[in-house]
Amino acid sequence: MIWIKLGSLFMFLAVALGAFGAHALRGKLSEYHLSVYQTAVLYQFIHALALFVVAWLTSVSSDPKVTSAGYFMVAGIILFSGSLYCLAVTHIKWFGPITPLGGVSFLIGWGLLFFSCYDHLK
Repeated sequence: MIWIKLGSLFMFLAVALGAFGAHALRGKLSEYHLSVYQTAVLYQFIHALALFVVAWLTSVSSDPKVTSAGYFMVAGIILFSGSLYCLAVTHIKWFGPITPLGGVSFLIGWGLLFFSCYDHLK
């Protein structure tokens, strides 16, 4: 149930932040910073959807790697998308080095999902 709630929350925020970026920030941010912001929204959408996959997999599998994958996806959304939102809006460059930590979190999450299902793929 937690994964459905988190997935729903992050999807809600992605829609709201995407609309905010498209309407309130257009013309206020450079093309580069608007592109950074849009990348944050896109990755948040994709990985919020992944949380619904985690929710489903936890209902059919007791493998702890699935739950760990969910936590890494959440960390990735916060670190990757969060740092890009902050970078785009504030132009503070030290948010940039945080972004790869989120990317690595996403990769670990996807890897854990793969290996949680690996026995079933053989």
